[in-house]
Amino acid sequence: MTRIVMVGSGYVGLVSGACFADFGHDVICVDKDAGKIAQLESGVMPIFEPGLAELVAKNVKGGRLAFTTDLKAAIPGAEAIFIAVGTPSRRGDGHADLSYVYAAASEIAAALTGYAVIVTKSTVPVGTGDEVARIIREKRPDAAFSVVSNPEFLREGAAINDFKRPDRIVVGADDERARDLMREIYRPLYLNQAPLLFTDRRTSELIKYAGNAFLAMKITFINEMADLCEAVGADVQQVARGIGLDNRIGTKFLHSGPGYGGSCFPKDTLALIKTAQDHGAPTRIIETVASVNGQRKRAMARRVINAMGGEVRGKRIAILGLTFKPNTDDMRDAPSLVIIQGLQDHGAKIVAFDPEGMEQARQILSNVEYAPNPEACIRDADALVIVTEWEEFRGLDMRRIKDLLRTPVVIDLRNIYAPDEVRKHGLSYFSIGRR
Repeated sequence: MTRIVMVGSGYVGLVSGACFADFGHDVICVDKDAGKIAQLESGVMPIFEPGLAELVAKNVKGGRLAFTTDLKAAIPGAEAIFIAVGTPSRRGDGHADLSYVYAAASEIAAALTGYAVIVTKSTVPVGTGDEVARIIREKRPDAAFSVVSNPEFLREGAAINDFKRPDRIVVGADDERARDLMREIYRPLYLNQAPLLFTDRRTSELIKYAGNAFLAMKITFINEMADLCEAVGADVQQVARGIGLDNRIGTKFLHSGPGYGGSCFPKDTLALIKTAQDHGAPTRIIETVASVNGQRKRAMARRVINAMGGEVRGKRIAILGLTFKPNTDDMRDAPSLVIIQGLQDHGAKIVAFDPEGMEQARQILSNVEYAPNPEACIRDADALVIVTEWEEFRGLDMRRIKDLLRTPVVIDLRNIYAPDEVRKHGLSYFSIGRR
């Protein structure tokens, strides 16, 4: 058993802390937000993630997981201290805002009582670990410590499974003592034969950004192929299947749609672009990916307007799905935000439903009516737009939708329905990259 302190109890910190506790480690999750800690102590999750509440409750009851706002009290005796604070895009220039990481490093330094491995779990640009080490060494020249990079590869909505059954575990460490401790922490995963990849610290930091940028590029590529398919009369789903069966390419992240969003891809591609520019090695492909993705989100509003005959002023449009992907309540950089704003700019009235994201959406969107269920959302609308592919949207009764809609128009931005199946019920159906 290893004694672990997780600094930051947001998405990454909370999931990682709960999973480490489930491995049998002794974990304390720390956060400055007293309200969040009070919620966690009472069993209320600050984020929606399937299975997380149950996992937290199990390990709190087992005495392996605890929460506090007092970092200074949590650190003495800790063998590994994970930094899992936010690194949002910095306003004005797009660089990752590392102020929370560096503040955590400074506070950790002040509280160290013996040797500990300080692990950056947050997504950070190349060289951040060097600066964390400098901050700690400058503040506590007497301290014994190592700084390690251990990026997370968690998909929102599937994070617990990703943590417990990872494709790989990347550890950037420059000394054997730190590597040994990280091996011990992740030892329970050896049963799943999860590859433990050791690199130097800077390589580990870059692996995270490179991986996200590559996936963002795959999404953007298939979205551009979808536009080409429409122009030439081809089917993007068959194109994706045809190229995805090539083992060198693979089938994942080849689903056309309204563009990528979320907490990782937008900010991580931008941070990688800025880092590359600062080092005189510009990433032209990723620059184009980010630009094309932004344009695509804006183009989706025009697609809806065109499907409705070119005029939406005064029209009531039903939006199903607000979050950037299903099984999360995360609204960060969600395509729905740009689509709704674009439709509102043209005078449309928006009614929306999302299984988990409406509370978050209320804090961002204005002049939107929120419905209690899909049927109430669709009733008397002039068009239905499917923006997020929640499971419960995959089995809608098209006969019923035809009766509910004022105008029989369905715009499916996720291609979750077969065109013929929708059209046979008398609905005009529009999708992405298909005839």
